[in-house]
Amino acid sequence: MRLERLIGILSILLQKDRATTAELAEKFEVSRRTIIRDIDAINMAGIPIASEKGRGGGMYIMSSYKLDRTVLSSEEMKSILAGLQSLDSVSGTNRYKQLMDKLSAGGSNLNENSGNIIIDLAGWDKSGLSEKIDLIKSAMESGETIAFCYYAPSGDSRREIEPYHLIFQWSGWYVWGYCLMRGDYRMFKLSRMAELKRTGRSREEREVPEYICDKFYHTENEIQATVRFDKSVRWRLGDEYGGDGLVVHENGDVERTFTWSDVPSFFEYILTFGDKAEIISPTEYRDQLKELVKKIYDKY
Repeated sequence: MRLERLIGILSILLQKDRATTAELAEKFEVSRRTIIRDIDAINMAGIPIASEKGRGGGMYIMSSYKLDRTVLSSEEMKSILAGLQSLDSVSGTNRYKQLMDKLSAGGSNLNENSGNIIIDLAGWDKSGLSEKIDLIKSAMESGETIAFCYYAPSGDSRREIEPYHLIFQWSGWYVWGYCLMRGDYRMFKLSRMAELKRTGRSREEREVPEYICDKFYHTENEIQATVRFDKSVRWRLGDEYGGDGLVVHENGDVERTFTWSDVPSFFEYILTFGDKAEIISPTEYRDQLKELVKKIYDKY
């Protein structure tokens, strides 16, 4: 907590010319004596802070001190604020906004117009997601494994992993870690996890590789197919793929060649387009999807 407070004091003094001990004490909810000790610690760290008494006085960073280029500008701090507020959407609290409120100096424009950008990282089940994120974070901080039941297209399984990263990508939350069952690093989607718990078992000492985000990560036994889409759903392809790899026909319809992990999950995806998508090749996939659609029809 003290380190956070010291960083906060520096941030305030960088954003405004002066600040009194009373202002800082109220901002960080500590005594004036504590603030004075913090100022002494900052001075000992090599950042010269001077003070003046009387009206308009207060503490300030000496102008002769050359600030490093890594000092954040007001616009950069606003960007940090937007990012921290987005984390509140999954934490179930306002703790990240409160942190930025402490870092922002009274009278500064750091929070001005910050409400213009709203980033909601939570899904529909906000409470369940927040609980999972908090549990995984606590397990990572304590260096222990987590266990859960995982639901995937390939089937259900019970897993125990050493978690190393919480990741938000592809419009969802994932945990990346070493899977004890597979003996390798794997990614797991939080929405597919059930019965999540900390095991109390410490993770092994490992040389953890760097996590690399690869949106088009390929797997063994992957398949390829070309699909033609009605022009009315081109917007969706733009949402999901950014318009890359699209072949546009004269009438506005589009084609795209997909690389997919397996046939069943590929069919599931294509069926979400209803009658607005048609597999062009290979022929065997057309025939297999036709049989699947017939089975669906027979049920009704």
